[in-house]
Amino acid sequence: MPRVSTGERTVLVTGAAGHLGRAVVSAFAAQGASLVLLDRQQALLDEAFGAGSSHLLLAVDLLDRAQTQAALDAAIERFGRIDVLCHLAGGFRMGEPVHQTSDADWDFLFDINTRTLRNVARAAVPHLIAAGRGRIVTVGAAAALRGAAHMGAYAAAKSATVRLTESMSAELRDRGINVNCVLPTIIDTPENRASMPDADPTRWVSPDALAAVIAFLASDAARAVHGVALPVSGRV
Repeated sequence: MPRVSTGERTVLVTGAAGHLGRAVVSAFAAQGASLVLLDRQQALLDEAFGAGSSHLLLAVDLLDRAQTQAALDAAIERFGRIDVLCHLAGGFRMGEPVHQTSDADWDFLFDINTRTLRNVARAAVPHLIAAGRGRIVTVGAAAALRGAAHMGAYAAAKSATVRLTESMSAELRDRGINVNCVLPTIIDTPENRASMPDADPTRWVSPDALAAVIAFLASDAARAVHGVALPVSGRV
């Protein structure tokens, strides 16, 4: 496929087909960005954005380092550069008490929340360094700030996401790359409403509101912001 030069930023979004991903894509599309959209299955991407989308839609298992690298190579081949990485891919699972947490649950949560970040960073960061500029925004969780019952593995995994973000910020700041993280509380999605029917979703974070914060951190307005883990707690 021929390389396309748009004169605008190229934004790579992982977990693009999810509710937050769609909101983030909409926010950057409104800015005229070229978009590289990654998710686990092509069918999910096609359903979310249309099989004939002008965006580059790539089905990728982010736990597979080779697949992740191939996706970044395809993005560079298509657009010539990556300016912004929004790493939204991750996952939540309630668990057992810490002393009963299975290896399978522990590995699942650390893989989906931290191994995916390491793989996409290994593929994308060299391009940002070569360009001498860039923005990276990751998604942690409010749960990363304090442990809670039956959430030990999840809280630990999201805390690790924050620490990785802070470490990358320290490593990349002098390379012209800003690295920051958002810490949402519960995101208002149909799945969360169904699983918590007695909760008040007006107190949750809407995907659009969270996407606006992510877009800000990826913007020139946030050029002086480095290594921040920003709570996004919704309406109160």
